[in-house]
Amino acid sequence: MSQKSKKKMQFEVQENETIDECLARMKHQGYLPVRRMEKPIFQEVKKGNETIFEPVGRQIAFEGRLIE
Repeated sequence: MSQKSKKKMQFEVQENETIDECLARMKHQGYLPVRRMEKPIFQEVKKGNETIFEPVGRQIAFEGRLIE
């Protein structure tokens, strides 16, 4: 099972990078995308006595498998 984990790598789309550029970077390093993951990014906003969490963006990452 430890061999499989070495064959997988996670690639995060950087702040000033498009999804296509991230996929090209994966391919250049020899990885094929097998899964896309998105996580919301929240900002804490205080309104009076309440604390509200508002979505301000998202983080996109791809799981890549080594091309054999």
